[in-house]
Order: sequence, then structure tokens, then C-alpha cells
Amino acid sequence: MKKILIVDDQPEVRELVTITLKNENYKILEAKDGQESIDIIKKEKPDIILLDIMLPGEIDGFEVCRRVKQDEELKNISVVMLSSQGAKEDIKEGKCAGANDYFVKPFSPLQLIKKVEDLLGG
Repeated sequence: MKKILIVDDQPEVRELVTITLKNENYKILEAKDGQESIDIIKKEKPDIILLDIMLPGEIDGFEVCRRVKQDEELKNISVVMLSSQGAKEDIKEGKCAGANDYFVKPFSPLQLIKKVEDLLGG
């Protein structure tokens, strides 16, 4: 079973993404901040991380993405940024951090499902 980690400080967003992907055969993991996400990533090694940029604490989504992509054991994990930060600079920074894709909130649930399936080879 493929594992998807949803990282967002807003429970409603995590719930929306979980409901969006629930009909598929995925194990859904959730984190509410950068440090919790790093801990889960190292332990669970998810197949995809759906990652918000603005997170409480000292580690934002860009930093989570950089750490994943710089780690030899984790660098092949797909990272999709999900953020209300839609400026070109933010999208560029996400790509520079190593994100595989970038969705601006609000996003289309159908597009998200398609992107997840594409990244998982489904």
C-alpha cells in the first residue's frame, strides 16, 4: 500500500485532502508542523508528501522539502507543495527546494488525485 503524508497546520485542509484521496488504496499519514513531518518521513518513508509551506515552528515547508531532497535515503520521495502562496517567487523557491510539483490553494481535488496517481505510476 502506497503511503501519502499530508503536512498542513490546518486540520480542515488535512481532512479535505484525506477525503479526496480516501477512495484510493493509500495509507494516509498526517503532520501539523515541520518537525513532526520530518520525524514521520524518517520513520515511515512515504511515497508522496503533500506539503504546505507556511507551518508553525522553525521548519517551514521549503526546509522540509530541502531536507528530504538532500537525504540519500529520502530523495526519491515525491514532494507536492500545497500552498496559498501562489506568487511566482514562491513557486520558484518550491521548485528550487526540489518539489516535484506545486498546487496553489484552493486546488482542484480531481487535479490533485491525477497528480498523485501520476507520481505513483498509477
